[in-house]
Amino acid sequence: MRKFSYTINSENGIHARPAGILVKTVSQFKSDVKFLKGEKEANAKSLFSIMGLGIKNGEKLNIEVCGDDEDILSEKLEEMLQHDFNADKVMETSEA
Repeated sequence: MRKFSYTINSENGIHARPAGILVKTVSQFKSDVKFLKGEKEANAKSLFSIMGLGIKNGEKLNIEVCGDDEDILSEKLEEMLQHDFNADKVMETSEA
């Protein structure tokens, strides 16, 4: 299991568009991913589950990745979060 934390620095937090990007990305992998915010927990393969966390700018998000491809998925998620969900930027850094 891989665990890491990230403080959201997107002005609008994680709203529908970035949540959709996260779900689409995570769903391509076998590993299970949980997003944890305070006492709440979300399945990262479910848009409604992520939206239910109400993640706002400046809030800390704990992420747990567990499964056969957890290493590569964890790296991909960290890149996405660092680049504010910019898929083009993530692809550029992945190909370099």
